[in-house]
Amino acid sequence: MGQASVMGVPGGGGMGSGGKIRVGIVFGGQSAEHEVSILSARNVLAALDPSRFEPVLIGIDKAGRWLTQDAKQLLAGGHNPRLVHIEGGRPVQLPSPLSESTPSSAAMGRIDVIFPVLHGTLGEDGTVQGLFEIAGIPYVGAGVLGSAIGMDKDVMKRLLRDAGIPVADFRAVRRDRFDAEPQRVLEELAALGFPLFTKPANAGSSVGIRKVAGASGLADAVRYAFEFDSKILAESAVSGREIELAVLGGNPPTVSVAGEIVVEHPDGFYSYDAKYIDEHGARLELPARIAADVQARAQTMALRAFDVLECEGMARVDMFLRKDGALLVNEINTIPGFTAISMYPKLWELSGVPPRELVTRLIELALRRGERRTAIRRSIAP
Repeated sequence: MGQASVMGVPGGGGMGSGGKIRVGIVFGGQSAEHEVSILSARNVLAALDPSRFEPVLIGIDKAGRWLTQDAKQLLAGGHNPRLVHIEGGRPVQLPSPLSESTPSSAAMGRIDVIFPVLHGTLGEDGTVQGLFEIAGIPYVGAGVLGSAIGMDKDVMKRLLRDAGIPVADFRAVRRDRFDAEPQRVLEELAALGFPLFTKPANAGSSVGIRKVAGASGLADAVRYAFEFDSKILAESAVSGREIELAVLGGNPPTVSVAGEIVVEHPDGFYSYDAKYIDEHGARLELPARIAADVQARAQTMALRAFDVLECEGMARVDMFLRKDGALLVNEINTIPGFTAISMYPKLWELSGVPPRELVTRLIELALRRGERRTAIRRSIAP
């Protein structure tokens, strides 16, 4: 952790060359979504307004090292997530007010704002958000609490349910309980009925998910989900269309038009392969072919979920639209994908906010939140 120069300084507010705002784009990470994060970072970099912002690229490799990255190499990479990786670079120090530079440091200089493009655990779950808070560096997206809630599907769904927002029937189970009484746990999960889905509680991009058609496949699916997290969910399969909406923070937050995911992959659901590997695995209907009143209800529900789950900055809200017209929230994603095929930027572009404007507004929101937090009184002394 102490291998390089200070990446940021408590308080922020410095400027880069020519008076530009220095934006630290942090990507990669130690989650199963490492490669998708690299693809997202490429598109954030491409959308950054060069007249206003100076990018500082920081890749976190799978060993957890923070390394400088080259913009040309990042932009020139391929589009298959299985073929991209963090390039070798000089180590940079974690943003901490306690850190000191060493002779081997990469001269990062001051960073004014962080744009985390870290999908999954140790990036989207409140961990690095807490690090940035301690360092006093503004950052894009949800805060510590909203990030942690949005990452944990169990907690997220309980809060939504308690707020009266419909979700699919689900059960959560921890690894130690499954190890202690596997048969009883399997019986409880099977009571949801089949087909059902098993998934890690803390993961994204459909990592670790399986669709289970019957009791004979349940144990293997549960064990597979436990490979990615110590807590998993089983959820009743919902027969309906997959609708997604994008929310952009502000006062008040705004919501995009709806898009639809139409899955055509043999997995039968929006799996990792259907999203990123099979170019014909799914198609996007932009906008979704739904009635105006249905879209209005979906938009209201998305904004409500954004508020209930303590989100800020940005989020993508995924829903199911059943044949009877009922809407159910599937999940919220607080650092949605920014890849070339990702719904979040596509939905905003369809709604009249092109990528450059979207990235600019997200950075401006982060800077304003940083100013507000700086103004918070932290002492009772006069």
